Amino acid sequence: MITRRGLALASLATPALAQPAFPNAPIRMLVPWGAGGTTDVQMRALCEAAGRRLGQPVVVENRAGAGGVLGAQAMLSARPDGYTIGQMPISVFRQPLLNSRALFDPLTDFSYIIHVTGYLFGTVVRPDAPWRTLPELIAHARANPGKLNYGSPGVGTSLHLTMEQIALRAGIEWTHIPFRGFAENIASLLGGQTEILSDSSAWAPMALEGRVRVLAQWTETRAKRFADVPTLRESGIDIVSASPYGLAGPRGMDPNVMRILHDAFHAATLDASHVAVLDRFDMAPMLKNSADYLAFVHQTMTEERELITRLNLRLS
Repeated sequence: MITRRGLALASLATPALAQPAFPNAPIRMLVPWGAGGTTDVQMRALCEAAGRRLGQPVVVENRAGAGGVLGAQAMLSARPDGYTIGQMPISVFRQPLLNSRALFDPLTDFSYIIHVTGYLFGTVVRPDAPWRTLPELIAHARANPGKLNYGSPGVGTSLHLTMEQIALRAGIEWTHIPFRGFAENIASLLGGQTEILSDSSAWAPMALEGRVRVLAQWTETRAKRFADVPTLRESGIDIVSASPYGLAGPRGMDPNVMRILHDAFHAATLDASHVAVLDRFDMAPMLKNSADYLAFVHQTMTEERELITRLNLRLS
């Protein structure tokens, strides 16, 4: 005989039994940069490797513009079911610090899944430029305040803030020209609209071919492929900038879903196909689990607030 209590228990159990395992549909990955740049290429390799482990494709959706915050902004209205996640550039943590009207709170509006890697940044000029070293470029900028234009991937990005830090440390002025990604930035440099490019290492193949000249790399130590290019520190500017980043989803994600995503992307980060792309761009794995990533976000917000205050930057 089936009792009323037994029927009630069975009815409670049925939805759980009917719930399909995650994931049972493609996952959307918001990448807040243009197609073809360093991040886009790296993220597509990462997503392909993760998709093989998840049994579902992880589809990149580019949301370029606004200094890399459009992906995070789109996640505010997404369901926290694990099917919409995104790359979280460090500019996401700066947006509420640089603007009087914050679009989101990085500490409460997102679920941090895994920290992945960081960039090789550099100061790049055309091969026919008159400067062969960063000190020569800085000397020219000092003699011609505000006349040199540099391009970056956007306002509030690490490239923008680091170039302003360099100017502050060197006592110079130059003019910032923001672009939506590397393709626009490099086209402006080669076309002569800007004299300097600050961007991640999508410029590396061109530098190896002699089509651009790298004056300084922003890492702590020299990248293997650019062993003859000094770091900022070696050039007299005591700054290291790598803009590390990870993956996050909307606020309120199921911890079990986060664990599945974490494990898949952890393995994907170390997958040979993805590591080959990291090597191509002189990047390295910088893995942190969900808890450590959240702690890193808190630390980063504190450090960025101090930096922005010191530089006296405000966008609105």
